[in-house]
Amino acid sequence: MKNLLLSAMLVAAALMACTNKNQTKTEENMNTTLTLTQEWDKTFPKSDKVDHKKVTFRNRYGIELAADMYIPKAPLSSPEGDTSASKGNQAPLPSGGAGGGFFPALAVSGPFGAVKEQSSGLYAQHMAERGFITIAFDPSFTGESGGEPRRMASPDINTEDFLAAVDFLSVQENVDPERIGIIGICGFGGMAVNAAALDPRIKATVASTMYDMSKVNVEGYFESENTPQQRMEKRRALAAQRTEDFKAGTNKRAGGVIDPLPEDAPWFVKDYHAYYKTKRGYHERSGNSNDGWNVIGCQSFMNQPLLCWAQEIENPVLLIHGEKAHSRYFSEYAFERMTGKKVVGQSAKEGNKELLIIPGASHVDLYDDVAGVIPYDKMEQFFKENLK
Repeated sequence: MKNLLLSAMLVAAALMACTNKNQTKTEENMNTTLTLTQEWDKTFPKSDKVDHKKVTFRNRYGIELAADMYIPKAPLSSPEGDTSASKGNQAPLPSGGAGGGFFPALAVSGPFGAVKEQSSGLYAQHMAERGFITIAFDPSFTGESGGEPRRMASPDINTEDFLAAVDFLSVQENVDPERIGIIGICGFGGMAVNAAALDPRIKATVASTMYDMSKVNVEGYFESENTPQQRMEKRRALAAQRTEDFKAGTNKRAGGVIDPLPEDAPWFVKDYHAYYKTKRGYHERSGNSNDGWNVIGCQSFMNQPLLCWAQEIENPVLLIHGEKAHSRYFSEYAFERMTGKKVVGQSAKEGNKELLIIPGASHVDLYDDVAGVIPYDKMEQFFKENLK
């Protein structure tokens, strides 16, 4: 009996030691810090109207995310014209910009496969010039953010990245936690709509030139692969690639935007090339600018629909898309999911959900200011009306 008791005590001690060891390892992982580039390496010029700094925060999976924070230098102008809006009964805290006060805030991410030094940073800086504290963040597994293996995507984790950005903004001393919105660009437009359906702290959402990554992975473009047989072929190919990756101990990359560009490339591929493969939008950390996602990176989108609860979003959503964009049907589909109203090729509004179609604009025209069509005035109006 004594021997049995002694054995049990030794086993318990060993288990406790193992648990403590694992706990220490977890704590060490949680305390790792990212190495962030400090010089200005964006694809757009720095504004003298905002202050800029690097910040980090963690999502609920413990992945550390890197972001650029943009803070207005001009006094805060609230919808009521009060430049020192208080937060409840508290006195205004210093804002980091002139005038003090509590700012509305925005979290921005996308396009899918891009980094914060590209479109999302441009959007964030412009909106900061208009009176919002903003962060442009790299999603998990990409850019300067953490997460291994690199260049993976997840409908769950990438939606969570937006929620973690809201966590971070909610506790900033110069941010009003009741006035937080998000902007998702391209594939992160779909993630933004999904986040809005999940988290009512998000008081207003803009999805610009959005992709529904679930829809395109399941159906192909324009439902060109939308049969059970075609989906099974994709499943088999992804399963085979997983085996090969496991054998190799690494993940095969799918390749970024094609370069050199074939003469017979579809026009929207030429559109992507004009952005990601030229000085206009190239960035060394961008997957689209380089070797792309892992081949198996988007596998989970095959059976995890992003917009299944979009109809239950209570807060305002603005969908922005170019008239000539190959991807326009994704925003039209999202608008139909949210409102039950089918609209093709034109702007529409139903309740607090709006679809804005930009005449003559392509998908990539909404990535930067080259075409001069990004509706910053409209976005400013939308957020100021809905982040009160």
